[in-house]
Amino acid sequence: MRLLYLQVFTSSGMQLKAISQWVRTLPLTAKRGLIMDINGNILALSQTSYDIYARPREVEDSAKTAMYLSSLLNLDYDSVYMRIKSATTSETLIKLQVDASIADKINNSGLHGIYISENISRIYPYGDSLSQTIGFLTSDSVGQTGVENYYDYVLSGTDGRFLTQSDVRGITLENSLQYYIEPEDGLNITLNIDINIQNIVERALSHLVSEHEPKSVQVIVMNPYTSDIEAMAIYPSFDLNDVPRDDVSHLMSLSRNSIVTDVYEPGSTFKILTLSAALSEGLTSLDERFYCPGYRVVDGERIKCWKTTGHGSQTLVECVQNSCNCCFMDLGLRLGKERLYKYLTSFGIGSKTGVDISGESAGLLLDINSVKNVDLARISFGQTVAVSALGLLNSFCSIINGGVTHRPSLLSSMSDDNDIVYTSSVISTARTTSENVSSTINYLLEQSLSKTGEMTFVNGYKICGKTGTAQTYDENGTIARGKYISSFFGYIYSGDKPSHALLICVKEPSKGAYYGSIVAKPYGAEIFSGIIDYLSIPKDDENSKEETIVVPNFTGLSLTRAIEQLDKMGINYEVAGEGLYVLSQFPRPHEVISKSSTICINCEENLT
Repeated sequence: MRLLYLQVFTSSGMQLKAISQWVRTLPLTAKRGLIMDINGNILALSQTSYDIYARPREVEDSAKTAMYLSSLLNLDYDSVYMRIKSATTSETLIKLQVDASIADKINNSGLHGIYISENISRIYPYGDSLSQTIGFLTSDSVGQTGVENYYDYVLSGTDGRFLTQSDVRGITLENSLQYYIEPEDGLNITLNIDINIQNIVERALSHLVSEHEPKSVQVIVMNPYTSDIEAMAIYPSFDLNDVPRDDVSHLMSLSRNSIVTDVYEPGSTFKILTLSAALSEGLTSLDERFYCPGYRVVDGERIKCWKTTGHGSQTLVECVQNSCNCCFMDLGLRLGKERLYKYLTSFGIGSKTGVDISGESAGLLLDINSVKNVDLARISFGQTVAVSALGLLNSFCSIINGGVTHRPSLLSSMSDDNDIVYTSSVISTARTTSENVSSTINYLLEQSLSKTGEMTFVNGYKICGKTGTAQTYDENGTIARGKYISSFFGYIYSGDKPSHALLICVKEPSKGAYYGSIVAKPYGAEIFSGIIDYLSIPKDDENSKEETIVVPNFTGLSLTRAIEQLDKMGINYEVAGEGLYVLSQFPRPHEVISKSSTICINCEENLT
């Protein structure tokens, strides 16, 4: 009866147990798919490497074998010896991802009980470019961060197996059956990233870091009509071919894609959202005038404009040009919290964008039920609210593209070795404003730059944008003295449409200057110039006939002397700070700009 039970009723299970005891398995790693940019340039590829295994019961001389392997593979002798001497282990891993030349030496060594299995190691041709975006693998070829992690299920494929029959001691039986299960290679993926634009961005970033020595920098370029991500650069970075694994906490800090994971108080760039909401509700117009005495009193609290002496009477166009806090406080209070929050929600503030990379933060927006007028006033010009760089840029794109929010995307398509098997589609998530309001915003942001001349040295091109300077906070919640986040948002017109929306965020520049117009904006101009040259974007006829001049050097002069020279040359200027001497300037000395440009003179005392 027992024999009948075992042979009939439990035969399947018993047979599986038997097979597991007499079959030994070596893994055959599937070829990992390529990662490419939008033009087919390879950003990540795989090469064959080899894993070294030992079957202790087949090893004839443990000491000799351990000495040879530890010396050749640069491993600890005692550790290798203990693994291949173990009588209770049928198979043990010695080392992963060994070069072909080393594997050949082991294969030709004549050592018994040592086996070699093919594996895949990853190579990143662009080194430290796109480190946080592409990501890297674990030692056993599993995506750990970035695109490698998010699309690991696509890239990794399905591993195969090589199975052999062995006796009870784990020794392979002569003339036994062998089974080969072929691996299924992973798919290739193409990103919306353009490595040429990425290189332009990273050159500008390196200049920024050299000149201002910030704690960190984030730069992102996006197509405003699709939210396809064209470039993503973060400082500090690291070489993907030499991942610093010794310090795990340091590695996690370096590899975090702060463009999507970190949030910050955006400051003046956020005013674009308040402006769009007010225009959409018909609460202001281009010819309305506002008065700025340098502050507003809201709920008994005195809230300063960045220019404490005030801007006086100004039109809405001038308010945007001057980035006047008082004007935007007025607009926010007119909207009220219900209407303002309605628009902020449609812009995606306080929620995730759904971008295809792990770790995205939703941002921080006060609960509407706890918002007071004083909070509303501050939110209106970018305080008391926190966003990620990606979320903020995506909301700006929804305003300048005619009023549609899209889901940001890194992925363009997936393919095997023969055909494209999947193409990513543009996904619209919300309607934010009308095309008329979008056109008005574009006009105002163009005027914002044309007044101060911040982009006019890209002669002949229509470029719009807005700078921002925000305070940071210490761990105890108090404002950190002398620590700022400087930012610039901008975009260039290609034909009659906005293209290549750009956001630069510079955290804690340490060379004294901290205004976005000085620390971030010049590098936006550098990036736009590079993109124009790369794509051969034609000039705009209306902007291509301006007279140019060479910028004098005002650094070190007294403010009075500098203004005398500027007035004599007939050049427009703006003064930042209340110091008596010129500490820095933009555009920089000896640059060529249009004569209608305005030179920004920084007289702010060094806060460090």
